[in-house]
Amino acid sequence: MSRRQGAGYSAARIATRVAALGKEISRAYRGRRIDVAITLDRGFVFAADLIRRIDAPVVCHFVREDVRDVEHGGHARREVSFGTQFDLEGRDVLLLDAVLESGVTQEFLLRRMGESRPRSLRLAVLLDKPEKRRVALEPDYFGFRIASNQLWVGYGLAAANGTGRNLPGISSGAKVAPGKRAKKR
Repeated sequence: MSRRQGAGYSAARIATRVAALGKEISRAYRGRRIDVAITLDRGFVFAADLIRRIDAPVVCHFVREDVRDVEHGGHARREVSFGTQFDLEGRDVLLLDAVLESGVTQEFLLRRMGESRPRSLRLAVLLDKPEKRRVALEPDYFGFRIASNQLWVGYGLAAANGTGRNLPGISSGAKVAPGKRAKKR
């Protein structure tokens, strides 16, 4: 919808866009029950506002990633796992996350959820960073397309030191220098 390189998004602008997403999602599901899978820790503020704008029965499921660095055969690697699996067979499922960047985590989650054969499986994100995509994944719904070299803080997104989630708007923190990694998003 919107592409922006500047300072950020006000609470009012976010609320307007989230309301529009809620209407779009409501039309797509036509009053059917939606099983919403919400990623923690970044997705909870976006999810709370969005599900209140959806005009359909909603059941919430919460998923939290567990990231560990492990040693395997003399090589260090990062493992990502997710806790609880839900029975989603025959259900309409919407995965909600705040940011879609590389897409690796969301693609993994969508594949895992797809194993239980849901009726439909879609992805909604507030911020889409397509320039950083490492997999062929596009969100079904997104709030804003943004520049990938920015660290975004507020509206549930934390600064590198963990603060800022409670800010009502989203602001671009620092630019992330090439070759440097910001806190995982």
